[in-house]
Amino acid sequence: MNKRVVTGLIIGAILGIFCIIGAQVRSDFTQSISYLFSFWYNRVLMGLVIGLFGGQYKLHILLTRGALLGALVSLAFYSATGFSDLIGFLAGIVYGVIIEFVLYKFVK
Repeated sequence: MNKRVVTGLIIGAILGIFCIIGAQVRSDFTQSISYLFSFWYNRVLMGLVIGLFGGQYKLHILLTRGALLGALVSLAFYSATGFSDLIGFLAGIVYGVIIEFVLYKFVK
């Protein structure tokens, strides 16, 4: 695997931990382990998908692509929740931008 893919996976895994924390806090710590794992895994997949795309574009194009890919990947989890976790979906869009930005800055 190339450096961009590995870095995307790592960033996705780290952001997934923040998603787990956020989901737990928002639900008063009542979410099941399978729900939390699915949330984390969705962010890891987001890192993989974004990492697979090349990075030789201008920053504004990359950030837009990160938002779109973040929305696309997050839509899978959002639809699986019966469209009940809007905050998680919106966070996925933001996390897509964050992943793309970090890859732009640190993976050449």
